[in-house]
Amino acid sequence: MRISIITCVLNNSNLIKESIKSFQTQIYKNKEHVIIDGGSIDGTLEVIKKFKNRNLILSTSSDNGIYDALNKGINLSSGDIVGILHSDDFYKDNKVLKTIAETFKKTDADLVYGDLVYVNKKYPFKVLRYWKAGKYFEKNLFNGWMPPHPTVFIKRSVFNRIGKYKTNYQISSDYDFLVRVFRKKNIKKIYISKILVNMRIGGMSNNSIKNIFKKSIEDFKIIKKNKIGGFLTLLNKNFSKISQFLN
Repeated sequence: MRISIITCVLNNSNLIKESIKSFQTQIYKNKEHVIIDGGSIDGTLEVIKKFKNRNLILSTSSDNGIYDALNKGINLSSGDIVGILHSDDFYKDNKVLKTIAETFKKTDADLVYGDLVYVNKKYPFKVLRYWKAGKYFEKNLFNGWMPPHPTVFIKRSVFNRIGKYKTNYQISSDYDFLVRVFRKKNIKKIYISKILVNMRIGGMSNNSIKNIFKKSIEDFKIIKKNKIGGFLTLLNKNFSKISQFLN
């Protein structure tokens, strides 16, 4: 199976190098890295071009936010399996994609996901939170559950069945997408009880009070639209993060 990894970036010259190296050092060979740059002016493009090879596809154009960029990346990619790696993030080790491919092959899954740790932005080996996803049960969604988005790998055929990311959500479209996927009973989901991705703390959704408030509003709209509860579901979703610090 060919694995396509999508990375969206805008002015992140300091960290994109580590993300690309994390992909390129994966021992799994049948892979491609699709990087969507939204018009960087800080030297990000120069950093990316230093790593240019047959496995790296670079597209530069303005977009309507990160989810529009992700959709562009999916359209440009050619893999049987699609995953997301943010420009701040890096894989736990060089065997992650190999593990993913083997799991798809052994289980005939449509979607595979695992665990994630949040790390300090300046000291990436300092773990701050551990997001242990756990096995999926239908009742989980009504309790505000979702898996870590960067650990989700999904067959291309699933996008054809449920669509891509909705661009009317600026912060929470990944939540909407995952709810739509997990609510489908005929999509086979497999959980790997392993840390797959290291995510640097301080992403768009929680880098300001304004964005936290905006995210909560979008989350509530998604909960109501997908009929997975109400205000209690939103509270559970937010309070579930406390356990990540305890882990």
